[in-house]
Amino acid sequence: MPIFIIILVIGLALYVFYKIKSVRTKAPIEKKWIQTKANMSLGAFLAAFGANLLYTSRGTVDNIVGIVFLIVGFANIFLGYRAYKLYLPYAAEEAEEQHLNT
Repeated sequence: MPIFIIILVIGLALYVFYKIKSVRTKAPIEKKWIQTKANMSLGAFLAAFGANLLYTSRGTVDNIVGIVFLIVGFANIFLGYRAYKLYLPYAAEEAEEQHLNT
């Protein structure tokens, strides 16, 4: 199904974007916050890949691999979102402190 492929490409592109952004960031909490966004993007990629395998199933192996990827993808999204909410206030505070110091 084309929607899974679109989500797959967008998830991979966002993962690469956020990974590069996290490497370039110097602030430690902001780095962790950006890494959580990269983890959620990777989870979307894995979940879309697993859903695509289940939709275009050719056998038992495709079903098993698709289910595993779907579970790992949703776990990545869920745990990444929880970490995102955890780091967000600290990253905002850190950015405000950096803004005041400059």
